[in-house]
Amino acid sequence: MQILKTVEQARGFVRKLRQNGATVGLVPTMGALHEGHLSLVRMGTSQCDHTIATIFVNPTQFAAGEDLGKYPRTLQADLDGLRSVNAAAVYVPDADQIYPPGFSTAVQPPQVSRTLEGEFRPTHFQGVATVVLKLFNILPATHAFFGQKDYQQLRVIQDMVRDLDVEIEVVACPIIRDPDGMAMSSRNRYLSEAERSRGLRLSQALAAAQDLFQGGERSVKTLENVLHESLLADGPENGVDSIDYATVVDATTLAPIERIDNDAVALIAARVGQTRLIDNRLLCHTHSQPASL
Repeated sequence: MQILKTVEQARGFVRKLRQNGATVGLVPTMGALHEGHLSLVRMGTSQCDHTIATIFVNPTQFAAGEDLGKYPRTLQADLDGLRSVNAAAVYVPDADQIYPPGFSTAVQPPQVSRTLEGEFRPTHFQGVATVVLKLFNILPATHAFFGQKDYQQLRVIQDMVRDLDVEIEVVACPIIRDPDGMAMSSRNRYLSEAERSRGLRLSQALAAAQDLFQGGERSVKTLENVLHESLLADGPENGVDSIDYATVVDATTLAPIERIDNDAVALIAARVGQTRLIDNRLLCHTHSQPASL
């Protein structure tokens, strides 16, 4: 596995592969890799001739007071993990490779970014869209693999690629969960044992809403009530500490709806202790995921 550190090395590596007719998968990450990330690389190697990961803790997607400073950095373990799933290379740039002196350009994210995370983290998706477009330009791959765990981020990238005519295929990959049902996240390592137990309320609430939906319930208000009740049941010592949102929206536009007549998605962002957790479940009528994904 090659370790690439400069723009020139990264671009040259991918261009050489492409000139030889190979397909190239790209898996952008911020490191602190877990099985969810590695599943994206596996998906890439199953669909492409070569797959490259990136590791870069992107400062522009963190707002003041968020966890940029304490975000876990586990480079050696990350490299070992990527080797174990046969990544062809990993791009590990310093910040000045991505944001050199004088950098002043930003990507305005698409409409789908405005709600949900866009309300609670208003600068987040501008940082995400900017760094992802830069990575697409630095590493001109044929495919890019993103997890459904960050559902709104996935939709932002899909719409950005469509709107800006970026020549890459965005592949949506399923959420990877621990045996207890919790969606894997680098931030899960912040949780104490007791907090992790309370964090399970997110996946449990989503499962309850999905069960209702599969039983025929189509009222968004009813499903959202179940989400909130499940997250807060049994008092603060057992439920989450606070809820940023627990909602059901259109799966493609993320616009509010009153009734599920097309594919929808249930999304939660909640805090347990000092840790903010997100999770989601698709509520689809006849297939596993919306056509847009």
